[in-house]
Amino acid sequence: MRIIINSSSMVPIYEQIVDQVKTLIRNGELKEQEILPSVRTLSKDLKISALTVKKAYDSLEEEGFAVTIHGKGTYVAAVNTQLLLEEQKKELEADLEMAVQKGRRYGISDEDIRSLFDLILEG
Repeated sequence: MRIIINSSSMVPIYEQIVDQVKTLIRNGELKEQEILPSVRTLSKDLKISALTVKKAYDSLEEEGFAVTIHGKGTYVAAVNTQLLLEEQKKELEADLEMAVQKGRRYGISDEDIRSLFDLILEG
């Protein structure tokens, strides 16, 4: 499992882990009942606190994406990938809406906002 942490991001590290695991599940790179790395192993690999990984795994479990079996490990739960994709699209839509509102508050025209968006997509 390949997770990349951006320490300069404003997104908390545990959320970065959660988001990337969800994406791996949605893309089929993590399958139902596949075991996730142990908290210690992932924290060592990412050079972060085990508590941060534990928080990410707890969040994944709360949201129904993982199941922890005491003494055995944390496994990918059965997930409806279409539902997950819709959830992620909804989150993205909210973020884009906030960006558009911010642009309008700054007095940037809708046309310029679209141009910026296109420029970012080409990136």
